[in-house]
Amino acid sequence: MNGVPWESVIAVLGLAVPAAAALWEFFLAGRKRLGYRVQMDTSARDSASSSGPETGVLRRMQWDGADLRDPSVVLLRIENVGWTPIVEEDYVAPANDVVGIRVAFPGRRVVGMVVTECSHTVLRDFFAPGTPGLGATDGVIRLPKVKLNRRAHYKVLAVLDRVPGFTEADFPDPEVTAGVVGGGRGGTIKRTEYYPFASRPVRWLLAVLVLVSVAQSVSTFARGDESVAAPLDCAEGTLRLTGSTAFKPVLELAAEQYTKTCPDARIPLSDSSFEGSVPGLDALAAAGDGEEPEDGEGFGNRLTFSDGPKSDGRTRLLPRPVALSLFTLVVNKDTGVQDLSLRQVRDVYAGKITNWKQVGGADLPVQLVSRNPGSGTRTALQGQVLDDRPLLAVTTSDCKSMDMSRSNRCEVGKTPILLDTVASIPGALGYSEVGTAAAHEDVRQVRIDGYPATLEGADQGAYPYWETEIAYTYGEPPADSIAAGFLRYLANEVGKDVIRSKGHRPCSELDKPLLCRPTGS
Repeated sequence: MNGVPWESVIAVLGLAVPAAAALWEFFLAGRKRLGYRVQMDTSARDSASSSGPETGVLRRMQWDGADLRDPSVVLLRIENVGWTPIVEEDYVAPANDVVGIRVAFPGRRVVGMVVTECSHTVLRDFFAPGTPGLGATDGVIRLPKVKLNRRAHYKVLAVLDRVPGFTEADFPDPEVTAGVVGGGRGGTIKRTEYYPFASRPVRWLLAVLVLVSVAQSVSTFARGDESVAAPLDCAEGTLRLTGSTAFKPVLELAAEQYTKTCPDARIPLSDSSFEGSVPGLDALAAAGDGEEPEDGEGFGNRLTFSDGPKSDGRTRLLPRPVALSLFTLVVNKDTGVQDLSLRQVRDVYAGKITNWKQVGGADLPVQLVSRNPGSGTRTALQGQVLDDRPLLAVTTSDCKSMDMSRSNRCEVGKTPILLDTVASIPGALGYSEVGTAAAHEDVRQVRIDGYPATLEGADQGAYPYWETEIAYTYGEPPADSIAAGFLRYLANEVGKDVIRSKGHRPCSELDKPLLCRPTGS
């Protein structure tokens, strides 16, 4: 090679191969991809060739009392196999057409269909009975324009029957018609293979990249170079997190993942770290006032998370919107209540409704279980739902010692305690962050004006109980500090996945990320 070190050749290949893969994947193949898989397509004739007592089930299927001629069952999986979310506006269809995907079955008519599996519970709202764009006519299934995050999917199970006059022995494959604007391979929906994450050429390029990486590693060890570069967002040191109990599950998981990626980082967490939004802000302000950093400098080892903005007067506390958080009312299952109007909610908290039978529930006094002052979840309830009306006076300091013959109000310190208390007291009503409430099997979430606690409902302006989750620093943290690195981590893809996994929406995914508010608000 005329004196050119072979390590340099490997390094050039190490840059060229991923660059070629990226160009193909993101510019040639496209970032948006809508795919489908036929996971099952079986007929009565197929089952007849099997042994066992269940083999004749398909042949005995009926519709309106009449036997089906030649029944078959098809299971389709519709999935986002690209790298970016797909929203309603991405579907190639007129704006007034609510149908996003059409599935035809040549030689067969659709007897019945059902959506059997959604990768995320929020997708089920797209398939509620009576949803425009959802249904089947003759041999065509129509599916609405469903929002699909990266890797999201849903499945459609259909029962079909041979149409009169179709004489071929085997049925043609289903014909799936759909497209997305700016999608890869012309934007049309494609039948995906077992490995949907990349096309075959890209998989070959990735295989070459693996070989190059192995060669680079061998070269590194041969030189005795043991240095390993840390990821861009990694920083060393100890980070203290405080504030919202509602956002604690996100921070626990994010801290665990961050410290695995960044071995020199330490993020110790305890129950005492999360006493509520206002206590967290108070602790951050007190720490800054005690250490008195110079002007222009800030703490690089402290972050406080608050459900909503700080109060006035704390000019050194700087906000960074992180996520849109949803909250929900929760009741004891004995109340017999699942839905309340906004007016009824306000009347309950104003003391005008004191027994659940007044709103069609059980004959039980209303027992209000609230968070202590300083809770961001409580502040969001008063500001977003109760129109800034004050809460009733506390009637007992111990929720367990309530006089169950009349209505009461008590207060507890943290969200898990509130949920356990509501679950144990007949007639109890409380509130919580949605993800934590959903994981508690002994309480029931309450709809408001018929709307459950969903991001779609908040985005449409129909669901009122939400708040912006804000990270606060004391002054501007140094760019190389662990506080700045952790904030960048929450804003990148891994951090956003953690936020979404707990039922929140990253601010960067909203139409106005700097405001971090639903579009309907």
